Amino acid sequence: MTITYEWRGDFDNTAVNALHAAGFNHQASYVDWLGQVHRHSLGWVCARHKGDLVGFVNVAWDGGVHAFILDTVVAASYRHSGIGTGLVAEAARQARTAKCEWLHVDFEDDLQPFYFDACGFQPTAAGLIAL
Repeated sequence: MTITYEWRGDFDNTAVNALHAAGFNHQASYVDWLGQVHRHSLGWVCARHKGDLVGFVNVAWDGGVHAFILDTVVAASYRHSGIGTGLVAEAARQARTAKCEWLHVDFEDDLQPFYFDACGFQPTAAGLIAL
């Protein structure tokens, strides 16, 4: 299976909304992903198989040296095939190229093996305020 990874690739909001709803187990809704990433992100990575969007990750940033992985998602039928790792690797490459010094991620406990083992993130102390 050949997967292509596109930095700042073109995508359709409907496709990302469907992918996000399935990946995060919520009702599909309309989010203007294109508008959001163009306003707030360093970039994003689209994973495609035969032209179809099968994965997506958003790379937000502070405009300086910190980038943040958000919304990593892979279509259910493509999971456990390395696509998520490929998305994060491309995001890291591009953040490094943009002179970012840090790539942050937060995630639920069950995703520790993915982010720590497969993607190479290191555990850190962090804080969070629920709003």
